Amino acid sequence: MDPRPEEHAISTTPPATELRFGVNYTPRRGWFHAWHDFDARHAREDLAQIAELGLDHIRVFHLWPLLQPNRTLIRTTAVDQLAHLVDLAAEVDLDVMVDGVQGHLSSFDFYPEWTRSWHHRNVFTDPEAIEAQATLLRTLGKALAGRPNLIGLQLGNELNNLVEHNPVTVHEVDHYLDTLLAAARDGLGTAGLVTHSAYDAAWYGDDHPFTPQASARKGDVTTVHPWVFSGDCARRYGPRSPQVHHLAEYGTELAKAYATDPARPVWVQETGAPEPHIPAADAPLFARETLLNAASCTNLWGITWWCSHDVDRSLADYPELEYTLGLFDSQGKPKPIAEAIEETITEVRTLPLTPSPRTAALVLDCTPSTRSTSGPGGAFFEEWMRLRAQGVRPAVVLAEHAGDSTYLAARGVTELIDAG
Repeated sequence: MDPRPEEHAISTTPPATELRFGVNYTPRRGWFHAWHDFDARHAREDLAQIAELGLDHIRVFHLWPLLQPNRTLIRTTAVDQLAHLVDLAAEVDLDVMVDGVQGHLSSFDFYPEWTRSWHHRNVFTDPEAIEAQATLLRTLGKALAGRPNLIGLQLGNELNNLVEHNPVTVHEVDHYLDTLLAAARDGLGTAGLVTHSAYDAAWYGDDHPFTPQASARKGDVTTVHPWVFSGDCARRYGPRSPQVHHLAEYGTELAKAYATDPARPVWVQETGAPEPHIPAADAPLFARETLLNAASCTNLWGITWWCSHDVDRSLADYPELEYTLGLFDSQGKPKPIAEAIEETITEVRTLPLTPSPRTAALVLDCTPSTRSTSGPGGAFFEEWMRLRAQGVRPAVVLAEHAGDSTYLAARGVTELIDAG
């Protein structure tokens, strides 16, 4: 493996917390519609394939309408299916993160009928809708608690995708997240992570109601989903560009800037190689560079690829990029990107590397209405990438912290760079 001496100090002992590598689990047969007729044999086959790559965890998603078809009804059978899947993963030594409210998956939104049509409720602001989701999360937490392979409980997948049909303010988002995070913790108890996730608009979108502060300060871990199609990054700069290969690394450093705790972990929870943004021939290199570059960040919890299996083309109406995101094709055959990921994580684990602190930091000065400066095409993003291409390993520091010597010392920052 390229040890990248300019980025790492080689340690004689493994890091205190081993870097985690996993995949977001998409059932090979029937996609997430497989929950309608859950088949443990099929799940075992999928999970065994994942484990054979050397991955150590999966992230799983049930469907909200199947779990909670009525505001006051949570189906025991559906909850039991989810618990069964967690147990099946344990059989092949896979740990599991469970997302509760789905919510949004691969361009489709799944709402229970009690939130729609004549019964429409804003899922972020309606008090009874919020309490129903809180009850669901408490129920899932209690059903899953105590399983040794359970990583934790997440509120749901990229819930900020739902804002278009559920208008909400920043204050209301904060109340929603606080309420649901407390409910998840109440159900799960003291063991395991309680988190939430948002797609890139939370970081790059001007005046988006889900804020970077909410992502970086609420829950136990900051989750980032640095997708190469956000801001048209791959098409703007090219699939083999530094901007694309360092995107997950950049997303991790950007997230760390918004945290109040300098030691707060960041989880690259979704990243992938969507065609045609990343052509299939470029996908193995993209995967390798993404993993190695992100692994150069301190306080990285882990990296979870999207996704395990391709969507079968017998299923209609997905955006084209959704059909080819898997590490395995729809027949269950590993693709070249799977082999690249397997080889890379084996190398990382064979030669444990302790990322060195980033002593130079680029100062980010933006407002909610100018947040796009930190996204692809934005001036701050391009300056960070310019420095990175020159061999500098910049951290990111918010302007409000630039004069705080205690904070900078905790981050290991000794030099501030004006973004200009």
